[in-house]
Amino acid sequence: MTVDVDLGDVEDADEMSVVVDNRDPDEFLARNAFRVVYQTNNFLLPQIRDMIDRKEAINLHPEYQRRLRWTTAQKSRLIESLLLNIPIPPVFFYESDAARYEVMDGQQRLNTIREFFSGSFALVGLKVLSPLNGIRYPKAPPRVKRTLDRASISAIVLLMESESEISGQGTLALTDIRRLVFDRLNTGGMKLNAQELRNAQNPGPFNDAIVELSRYSLFTEVFGIPAYTEKDPEDYYINPERQKNNLYSTMKDCELVLRYFALRDPDNIRGSMKSMLDRAMEVRLTPEKADLAKKEFREQFKFLYDLFGKNPFAVPSRADGRERVSAAIYDAAMVAANRNWLRRDEIVKNRDKVISRMKEVIDSGVEYEVLIGRGNTAESVKDRIDLLQKILLAS
Repeated sequence: MTVDVDLGDVEDADEMSVVVDNRDPDEFLARNAFRVVYQTNNFLLPQIRDMIDRKEAINLHPEYQRRLRWTTAQKSRLIESLLLNIPIPPVFFYESDAARYEVMDGQQRLNTIREFFSGSFALVGLKVLSPLNGIRYPKAPPRVKRTLDRASISAIVLLMESESEISGQGTLALTDIRRLVFDRLNTGGMKLNAQELRNAQNPGPFNDAIVELSRYSLFTEVFGIPAYTEKDPEDYYINPERQKNNLYSTMKDCELVLRYFALRDPDNIRGSMKSMLDRAMEVRLTPEKADLAKKEFREQFKFLYDLFGKNPFAVPSRADGRERVSAAIYDAAMVAANRNWLRRDEIVKNRDKVISRMKEVIDSGVEYEVLIGRGNTAESVKDRIDLLQKILLAS
């Protein structure tokens, strides 16, 4: 099922402020520099495939990684480069346990190698080796197989010994070094969007909760994301239909979950939507509080899902009449439900009036513009939350 989702404007242009630091650079470097400890290995492609398939040596999908985005044409170009012995950039691993690695950079390349060896896609769009278009590895000519079986990829492994002491700051943990290296590795290539950066830079129980809530069955149904029915969570990342879903592939599904938590706190509704989301993502929750947050989100989402007949955030477009799921209505309704949670029985009792009031707002002029709130300024956010509260409390 395809669902049109109106996300409104969220991301701002990058801003960089200049901060003057008068400390002596030589002295600072001498006292605070640390060395990242790493080693370089070369792996044959069949070795890489086996390590991934066994799921014992390589974690291909740590949660701080972006979602898989490469097209079949991009994957085919990588395979063509390997066949032509064209050097490709090394992949970067992080040693999470002794002899067990998380992929910090190169997830798309490694996944392409695994998929091609398994026969998951046929080569397309090749310009140099055009006679190979349409070929899958299992039925490839012997020379093609031999060439790939002998090809290798370089891997740089960030070792656990990288944990360092920083003068005046105590220990710089390996997780901090991992975050630093990850950030530097992802300054080029396909630039990470704002939510991908938040996900990468803020590991912990709260981020884990956001990812888990993005898989909530009612949430995926409403926003048109293929349901998570795979038995093995590792297979969540390689579902071809889910990879085609724009909300999933760009992590906008996680951003939608975060929007509720960002706007739930009235004091955080200031500045741009991006700044609200950034501040919310930096909140540190204990595992216990993260569990409570998940329970709260699911209960309130289901409440609205039932109240509005399984289609809680839909609104027809004034331009073409097509029905779209509005992120603005979603986050305002979720926050309004949160603020009036103790009155939920009263809201359910007056369900017909609530639905009638919502229709009046959608059919109106000024209130409709408040409702869809595409600007996502702090004032427009406050106005639409107030409007949703009036809708829910219609009497």
